[in-house]
Parts: sequence; C-alpha cells; structure tokens
Amino acid sequence: MIIASLAFYLFSIMAVVGALNVIFQRNPVHSVLWLIFTFFNAAGLFVLLGAEFVAMILVVVYVGAVAVLFLFVVMMLDINVVVIREGFLKYLPVGALIGVILLIELAVVFGGWTMAPQAEALRVLPAPDPSQITNTEALGMVLYTNYVYLFQASGLVLLVAMIGAIVLTLRRRPGVRKQKISDQVNRDAKDTVVMVQVQSGKGLS
Repeated sequence: MIIASLAFYLFSIMAVVGALNVIFQRNPVHSVLWLIFTFFNAAGLFVLLGAEFVAMILVVVYVGAVAVLFLFVVMMLDINVVVIREGFLKYLPVGALIGVILLIELAVVFGGWTMAPQAEALRVLPAPDPSQITNTEALGMVLYTNYVYLFQASGLVLLVAMIGAIVLTLRRRPGVRKQKISDQVNRDAKDTVVMVQVQSGKGLS
C-alpha cells in the first residue's frame, strides 16, 4: 500500500512537472519531448488505477504516433523562435486578460459544482463491473454505447489535425526543391535514358 502511494505521488509530481515544462519551454522541440514524458507518467497513473489497456493505448498511440508526429511537424516547419518572441510583449496584455477570464470561469465552475440528484437516473447503461469482465471489454462497452458520438467526434478532430499538419509541411518555401509528380509522369524516356553499346573488353570512355 505504501509503495502504491509513493508511486502515485511520484507519477503525479512528474506529470505536473512535465506539463508545466510543455508550456514554459522556449524551444518547441523541447516542449514536445516534455509532452512525451508527461504521457509516460500519465500511463503509470492508469496502471495504478487498474486500467492497463488505457495505459498501453496512451503509450502506443499518443507517444508512438501523435507526439512523434508533433515532433516531426515542429522540426520540419523550422519555426524561428526569435521571430515568435518579437510579438510577445505586444500580445501580453490581451493574453493576460484572457488568462484572468479563464481563471475566473474555472473558479466559478469548481466553486458552484454540485451533483444533481437526477444525474444517476440519466445514465443510459450502468457502469460495467470490473470484477466480472476484462478492462478492455469494460472500456469498449462504455465508449461504444454511452459515448459513441463523442468518440466519433474525437476521431474527426484528430483527422482534421492530421490534415492540417500535412498541409503545413507542404507549404512552399524559397530555396527548397519540391517533388513535382506531373513533371515526372509526363517525362519521356528518350530525354532521360541513353542507350550505350559497350564493346566487350573496352569499357566506357
């Protein structure tokens, strides 16, 4: 029990530290690396909760695909950090105002939060019993029954994000040669291939 408590506090503190570094790191590449670190600690918390399948999905999907995709996109965009910092002070008052508004909204939400008495009756299906079925089966029952539309909406959001990342990497930049599929398809073999009859023993001149 003590080991589980120590592991919980360790993963929680490391996850908070990683999340703060994602926000405050000046280099975008470092922010993505700290994001991967945060995902690993969150996966550790899921393991402590008994949700091994969710922890595995978090590592395989988010660390192995999404976070690595973010890292590649940030590296390929070649973001100039110096240019980004130039407009920081200009937008600081607006950003501070939006941050204060968000903090006030969060305070109002958490301060006035209560459990509605009819909330339990609005459930479509009761929560599956973990002692009767596996973790994967319980997660599938909840996702594909009560939250199927939200699950599909999250998939569409990820699809839009992937398309946006691809569009950003395909932008034209001066000094960078791009592949032109149409020119390659329309190219004639007579203009590119030269047939040379080499006599035996004489080689190429």
